Amino acid sequence: MKCLSLISLVRYLGHRRSSSRFLISLFSTETLTSSSPSSSSSSSSSVDSLYNRLVPFRDPKISIVPVLNAWAEEGRPVTKQELQSLLHLMKNFNRFKHALEISRWMSDRQYYKLSPTDVAVRLELISRVCGLERAEIFFNSISTNLKSFHAYGALLRVYVREKYVVKAEAIMQKMREMGMATTSFPYNMMISLYSKIGEHSKIHMLIQEMENLGIPLDMFTLKTQVSAYAMASDISRMEKILNHIEEDPDPYCIADWEVYSVAANGYLKVGLIEKALTVLKKMEGTMPVGRKLAFQHLVSLYSSTGLKDEVYRVWNIHRPLNEVHNPSYSEWETICTFYDFRVLNRLLVAYCRKGLFDKAELAISKAIEGRRPFASSWIILAVGYMQNKQMDKAVEMLKKALLVGRTTGWRPNSSTLDAFLEYLEGQGDVEVMEEIIMLLEDTGALTKDSYNRLLRTSVATGRSISSGVLDQMKMKGFTTDEVTQ
Repeated sequence: MKCLSLISLVRYLGHRRSSSRFLISLFSTETLTSSSPSSSSSSSSSVDSLYNRLVPFRDPKISIVPVLNAWAEEGRPVTKQELQSLLHLMKNFNRFKHALEISRWMSDRQYYKLSPTDVAVRLELISRVCGLERAEIFFNSISTNLKSFHAYGALLRVYVREKYVVKAEAIMQKMREMGMATTSFPYNMMISLYSKIGEHSKIHMLIQEMENLGIPLDMFTLKTQVSAYAMASDISRMEKILNHIEEDPDPYCIADWEVYSVAANGYLKVGLIEKALTVLKKMEGTMPVGRKLAFQHLVSLYSSTGLKDEVYRVWNIHRPLNEVHNPSYSEWETICTFYDFRVLNRLLVAYCRKGLFDKAELAISKAIEGRRPFASSWIILAVGYMQNKQMDKAVEMLKKALLVGRTTGWRPNSSTLDAFLEYLEGQGDVEVMEEIIMLLEDTGALTKDSYNRLLRTSVATGRSISSGVLDQMKMKGFTTDEVTQ
């Protein structure tokens, strides 16, 4: 049957634009007769298919159940495999509520018997749409014959995603006791969790457990290890795993550009520039042609080395392979797209780390000629100056970031803002504090403490503030603290 491999094929297609026509042909009661580009769009829009009926419903608040019911009431056939494929397509589009509706309709209306895999998928969808508590209630309601490795694995995945360490560890232990922890999957989930929360010693224990049980380390396990040790700046262990990957004869264990990217980042984090350059060369050699994401990582990492000539080199070599047009890196200063500002930001970070603030300001000045800068570029300089104890310049850069942010919706994170307000309070600079607070008026970044810092400074210095600030506090429902009353 043509539908037996549909699920894996839909996963492969993902978000590719060409998948629309393919899916239409599967869920349609008509046959597509033309394969020419000119007829493709007209055919896909005119064919009456379940897929075409569901696609317009992008708002998760609007249920697609009436559409499914109408299809069935019209006597249109739809198989379980087709519904599973639609469900996975909705998941790929992050339309989790609609995917859950298909899952429930599949069993409640069509009376298709759910498999252990179907149950696991539904559990994950419930966690995303209804929350963890509802997912746990569903898990506890599953019959014994369906509460398989798949269900336990799905619940473990949910706990890992939400970083519920105690619950994840309990499920992992339950899987051990039931003989379900015999593959790399549950171990990979726990390794991923411990990596996220910085419990790197537990990662080493899990790896030892896998080796003792004879569970092979797959590529996901090894990549996660490299990433975890890089994050922990444990370079010796990171290098040990990297060497293992490079020397392993297993054709499925290949050191690809992603592994080298993570390793390079690990070296840069601890200032080992030469070692970072070595793995970056290897990364260049393993990059697939035309893979824009790999190219972006490569340029960003070379930017972090602070070696401008190397950035020029990789830009000029690899950019033609990843873009339709062929600009040189120097043209970046006159063709500043969204991504190019990201590259600029990595350069700014590198300059600030080395204390090269003149070069950083020159770079951003050239980049913004005739264009609107990103607030994030200015805030990098602001934080750089702040860390270098040049607070006057830091405040100047913060104000520039806020002026740009007013038109884009950007706002600084709370810790950065608090640090600046604390400094200004210590300086007794009521005027600049008030200016910053007025710039942040409608961003949602201000707290009761932000206003009270300004009021305390006003009281301490004897300088008045505008009535507009007090009006803002009143509108937001903020009250003054004991010092400023």
